[in-house]
Amino acid sequence: MILGLVVGMGVLLLVMGLGKRFAREAVPALVDLPGGAWVVGGGLGVVTVLGVSGWLRCAAGVSDGSRLGRGLNALGTATCCGAAFGPFFLLISGLPGRNCRSESCAYIPGTGSALLAYALSIGLAGWIVHRWTSARAAARATLERERVRRLRKKGKKGKRKSQARQ
Repeated sequence: MILGLVVGMGVLLLVMGLGKRFAREAVPALVDLPGGAWVVGGGLGVVTVLGVSGWLRCAAGVSDGSRLGRGLNALGTATCCGAAFGPFFLLISGLPGRNCRSESCAYIPGTGSALLAYALSIGLAGWIVHRWTSARAAARATLERERVRRLRKKGKKGKRKSQARQ
């Protein structure tokens, strides 16, 4: 068990270090794209909102399916979780390291404004998705109430006809 913990912690630290190194290389290239840091932050914010909504849909999936279905559901959940949290960690890695004085921890220009655009786009896109899903839920509830009302009305008419025959 201890060996498993040591190996697992080593793999976790390796993955985190490689992710940080990848992000430190990728962020300057992203910030230099046309539109600058604001467009990159906004785009990554939209990716995060779509990842969260997909994550919630996959997590609410049916678990009674076959092994393949459950495996695909778990894969979809993991992918959407990565899309939800990946952009945030990518942008955070561009900020300066706390106790690091080397060149590899320096601030990457444009990361702060990209992070601000990211937060604004998450707020706006999240609000839009929330309004859209709540409007759809309200429309579905209205249709269901209408359907139940029609069924009750038919049931009452059926009772009246049967009472009239007696």
